[in-house]
Amino acid sequence: MAKDEPTSGLTRRGFLTGVGAGAAALTLTPAEALAKVVTARAGGLATSPDLFGRVFNLAPFADLNAPSLRTALMEMGRPGGLIDARDPLQEGPIRLITNPELSPNNVDNTTHTAGTTFFGQFIDHDMTFDQESPLGVPTAPEQSPNARTPDFDLDTVYGRGPAADPQFYDPADTAKLRLESGGRFEDLPRRANRTAIIPDPRNDENLIISGLHAAFLRFHNRVVDHLRASGQQGNVFEAARQQVRWHYQWLVLKEFLPQIIGQSVVNDILANGRRFYRPVAGQQFIPVEFQGAAYRFGHSMVRPSYRANLAGNPDGTAFFGFIFDPAGQGQADPVDLRGGARAPRRFIGWQTFFDFGDGEVRPNKRIDSKLSTPLFNLPLAAIPSADPPTSLAQRNLLRHVTWSLPSGQNIARAIGVQALEAQHFPELQAIGHGLPASTPLWYYVLKEAEVLAGGLRLAGVGARIVGEVFIGLLQLDPGSFLNGNPSWRPTLPRRSGPSGDFRMVDLLTFARVDPTSRGQ
Repeated sequence: MAKDEPTSGLTRRGFLTGVGAGAAALTLTPAEALAKVVTARAGGLATSPDLFGRVFNLAPFADLNAPSLRTALMEMGRPGGLIDARDPLQEGPIRLITNPELSPNNVDNTTHTAGTTFFGQFIDHDMTFDQESPLGVPTAPEQSPNARTPDFDLDTVYGRGPAADPQFYDPADTAKLRLESGGRFEDLPRRANRTAIIPDPRNDENLIISGLHAAFLRFHNRVVDHLRASGQQGNVFEAARQQVRWHYQWLVLKEFLPQIIGQSVVNDILANGRRFYRPVAGQQFIPVEFQGAAYRFGHSMVRPSYRANLAGNPDGTAFFGFIFDPAGQGQADPVDLRGGARAPRRFIGWQTFFDFGDGEVRPNKRIDSKLSTPLFNLPLAAIPSADPPTSLAQRNLLRHVTWSLPSGQNIARAIGVQALEAQHFPELQAIGHGLPASTPLWYYVLKEAEVLAGGLRLAGVGARIVGEVFIGLLQLDPGSFLNGNPSWRPTLPRRSGPSGDFRMVDLLTFARVDPTSRGQ
């Protein structure tokens, strides 16, 4: 199938009414929605772990053939529109952090630190990468390749291993990953044109995620040293990779997932099983309800600006920058926090992003129906194939057409949780297409978190989809600790306290990128 050829996934998914019906007519009653739920098995919903699939066999949120639908979604997600937080960027990156009252639509989430956003992005890149589906053109997910393995296996770090991908490894010691500096601290290895030599270029989209990737390179290399010092025999690389993967999976399950869906939902899924995401063993896949909508909640947590470090500038002052700023385009040392550059000040002081107990950590932004203003003008380098639009909100909404995604309301009814109704979406009334009562899933998940959980975490539909996919991927992967050795506990040294647990500050400390190791 050609990349830009529309597919007819609509009849395959079984509309309850003809494709010409309006969105309001497509809204299901609770009984109809429950009857339409299909718990995911590989047959029919996903054909292979390297392809996308579905969990719910429900009608799309709107009539995808309506000529005005694309215009409506573009209006909904336009710069300055109803999703734009309208941050006063003229105040500059420092004041937007030190004076949070300037951005009343970007409220602090004191239950997360700023690093939660970027660890979530790092995790996303590890399990899903859609390089082929055309934006805004209905496409069959079970024919669409996922360029990442649907596991928490760090293939974004390791590629295919030192034999198949030697460019990612230290030629003097192939058990270790290649790491460079060129500035004050560690940096991704780079070509002469500054592009990163890593398996997934998205891990150089911004300075924070490139710093996190570099921290994982150091973490692996330190584990190699640790194993050798402990007398490890045999294949040190494989032993180190398993240690790194399992400690990373522990962080995903024990630290990150409870932060974003709540510990009670994690406990319920582990104790009572997955009700909706249920592939057969060895056929785990990434559902488009997750990839195209629910897991994109993290975009609402991105702040307009961050303090990259405490003393990176040549005069010893802190380096603050917008996450993206058009003025940074083409600059060797950009004024913003985009990736793809190397300079002495371009490193991450992790005390801003994770809590090392020194009082320097910054809170995250709440999960809500607003996106920070810089995300409405993305750099072309951050966009696949450099194809417009450059508004992240518009791109997310058009992805609902790509995957023919159901509304948030119909999924809520299908899984038996409280549904937000039209009165919760008065801002969508003018957009038309019945969107207040049949809301695009991504926007629904954001509003659901805002209304039902105060923006502190996901709720209802969002929590259930994200939780079941995360835990399902761990349970179905033969290489994960939760599948192969569920009683396993972390073994690497911690920053403080007894062994048997492991948190992000422990990983950064073991990798020696923590403030103390750097003398900051």
